[in-house]
Amino acid sequence: MSLLARFRRPAGAAPTGEPTTPGPTTPPTPEEGSAAEAGELPPDRGAAPSRGRRIAAAGLTGLAALLVVAALVLPDELSRVGPAAMLRIPVEGLVVATLLLVLPARARRPAAALAGLLLGLLTVLRLLDMGFFVARGRPFDLLLDWGLFDDGYGYLANSVGRAGAVAAAAGALLLTAGLPVLVALAVLRLARLLARQRAASARVVAALAVLWLGCALFDVRLTAGVPVADRAATTLVTAHAGQVRAGLRDREVFAGEAATDAYRDVPGDRLLTGLRGKDVLVAFVESYGRAAVADPELSPGVHAVLDDSYRDLRAAGYDARSGFLTSPTFGGGSWLAHATLLSGLWIDNDQRHRDLLAGDRLTLNGAFHRAGWQTVGVLPAATQPWPEGKFFGYDRYYDAERLAYRGPTFSYAPMPDQYTLATFQRLERAHPHAPIMAEIPLVSSHSPWSAIPKPVPWDAIGDGKIFDEASTRSGGGRDVAQRDSGQIRADYAHSIRYTLGTLVSYVLTYGGDDLVLVFLGDHQPAATVTGEGAGRDVPITIVAKDRKVLDRITGWGWQAGLRPGPQAPVWRMDTFRDRFLAAFGPTPGH
Repeated sequence: MSLLARFRRPAGAAPTGEPTTPGPTTPPTPEEGSAAEAGELPPDRGAAPSRGRRIAAAGLTGLAALLVVAALVLPDELSRVGPAAMLRIPVEGLVVATLLLVLPARARRPAAALAGLLLGLLTVLRLLDMGFFVARGRPFDLLLDWGLFDDGYGYLANSVGRAGAVAAAAGALLLTAGLPVLVALAVLRLARLLARQRAASARVVAALAVLWLGCALFDVRLTAGVPVADRAATTLVTAHAGQVRAGLRDREVFAGEAATDAYRDVPGDRLLTGLRGKDVLVAFVESYGRAAVADPELSPGVHAVLDDSYRDLRAAGYDARSGFLTSPTFGGGSWLAHATLLSGLWIDNDQRHRDLLAGDRLTLNGAFHRAGWQTVGVLPAATQPWPEGKFFGYDRYYDAERLAYRGPTFSYAPMPDQYTLATFQRLERAHPHAPIMAEIPLVSSHSPWSAIPKPVPWDAIGDGKIFDEASTRSGGGRDVAQRDSGQIRADYAHSIRYTLGTLVSYVLTYGGDDLVLVFLGDHQPAATVTGEGAGRDVPITIVAKDRKVLDRITGWGWQAGLRPGPQAPVWRMDTFRDRFLAAFGPTPGH
């Protein structure tokens, strides 16, 4: 071979006609060999990726780590989400990382995929808890809350329109299906990193484990309630497992409670003798909670309406007494509060509600019916068949169709409260009649509180078309979605003022010596209004012109007026039925 040819030979190439012999190579480490067998290393170790690809890969790995850490430490309450929540060491992450380090290569990938899917499902559960804490003040119930999604869709459709509800439902389904897959892919990516850098990864995991143990022993916290040594995922799983066990046992507990009823066999002539000849109206004011009369931002306007109304009632010869009841629900689930008040049983979930309807419990409506009253239900938001009416002991009830409203809707409310009361008056009380007991849920103060009508003259209401001219805002989906929390709170207070003012106006216009009005809230508004951690108390008031009616409840200690103060008595809502029946039953010696 010529000297020139030798100089032109590419570096490392064998001379022409000379055999090529392999040069010395570095054998793969056991870790790399295992990773290569599992397909976790590229087959060509000599092909170095470009700088851009290395940066992109590092970025994806960082995002995967961030997603996995967030899935492990994400709080289940929105108020606790913040930087401090992310600066925690999740013990579950350390356990999974250790497991992936010690597993053989062929088992590592399926184990990582399974861990990622489970962690993704756990993250979906955390998000459900977060939403339920805002809407209902409690975590999601894995056993009992699935039926609420249908109610939630209906609420969205009424509030923001069908298109918005469909879009929200599609987004929720996409998130539920996609999040577990995304977290699983993130865990798989991190598992490959552990395999490539096994020694360094083992040292990091060991150091974090020692740090976790030290923080746990000394209860190190970055902020109150946020320990650095985190085990929130385990706590979440344990809590929901206990919730399911308690739910399964609750049916037996409830059956025992329902079987105890001091009024089951009391004859009608021994019931409600102190209200003979009276029309009794039980009106539930949607979302009328303690916040409406106690929150410094919300209460001034509500106080003004209640105090002015009380003065007007007093001038017309009426009086009133007020206290608080503790509702079984928060932010929604009105039917649970209605059933609790009327049955005298604590109905705090749909399983109890279904079991109640399947039984023969004497309700407050049923007691009035047994004692000779005509019992009526007026249900402006009932747009579907409602067989529950038979259980509650109604002689007749009016749903949205029978109320025949022809005016505009106001966000969730199919009709204004003023129309509901005016139509009840026209159909039931405007002509000679036997004493009536009526239950009337008033829904103008139902969330999202974005459209409230103006009051109109009672004699001009007719079929409701007049409310076309009495709208204050359109209440469209754009309005609902774009309001900030301050506007939502202001709109809530406005809706409560409207309904309370309408109720008192009804009494002053159509009341009389023989009307007794009981009005109360069903539950507090959502945490958007009250803030998280608010209680479940709701105001309750009895209004009557006959002084003897209020004399019957002197022993209750309720405060004079329409506005219960901070020191007003607080009862559980399920105690009301028996207290009411006792107060208005036969007096001793009669």
